[in-house]
Amino acid sequence: MKAILNMKIPLPPLPIQQEIVRILDNFTELTAELTAELTAELTARRKQYEYYRDSLLKFDDIRPRIKWFKLENIFNIKNGYTPSSGIPEYWENGSVPWFRMEDIRKNGRILCDSIQHITNQAVKDHPFPANSIIVSTSATIGEHALLTVDALANQRFTFLILKNDFKEKMNIKFIYYYCFILDEWCKNNTTLGNFNSVDMTKFKHFPFPVPPLEEQERIVAILDRFDVLCNDLTSGLPAEIEARRKQYDYYRDRLLSFPEAPS
Repeated sequence: MKAILNMKIPLPPLPIQQEIVRILDNFTELTAELTAELTAELTARRKQYEYYRDSLLKFDDIRPRIKWFKLENIFNIKNGYTPSSGIPEYWENGSVPWFRMEDIRKNGRILCDSIQHITNQAVKDHPFPANSIIVSTSATIGEHALLTVDALANQRFTFLILKNDFKEKMNIKFIYYYCFILDEWCKNNTTLGNFNSVDMTKFKHFPFPVPPLEEQERIVAILDRFDVLCNDLTSGLPAEIEARRKQYDYYRDRLLSFPEAPS
């Protein structure tokens, strides 16, 4: 509070104040209009992306020619877990990524590192391998992510680890995209209890397609392009929206920066 009360606030001549306000009012209105237009366009693109994603992954035209397997036949299905918070050695200076829902919310669905880490002592056996999928099957249901590093996750997640027999038959990005279909299935197949959880017996029997590898790669190429346009913060519409906001912040701060007069 003392620092706040001692803060110096500039008092330029009133005409200068009025001109700064005029410029920023105009800039605020223009930025808001452009951001609204871009956001509306982004919303439309995302709906279009979801439509084409779901259409590509339903295989309506070639369904009889696609091989389908139960989830448990393709993947080793493992549970995540949380090491005891009462044992500091499990958490201090940890190097093993340990994922939670916060990681997906903050950093998206393809993850190469986690917000929190645990030590090797906290690992029961060994981390689950890179290119595993985590699916939220309790509490918050219907989210998934592709982990590109050896890692663990908390007990809210179920790991899907590709079996050796399918490693040459499946593109991991195709699996990642098809898990959007699995997400919706999970939301509609829960059991009653103290909190929501997916019916894991049915989960293991969820039918998963294995189309020819070239078809998987074709689908991935199409959906990757849509994904960049809709979600990539370094290009596409999200980047344009962020650039407009940064531009406004830059000019606002420049206009409101005054050299402090000598005491």
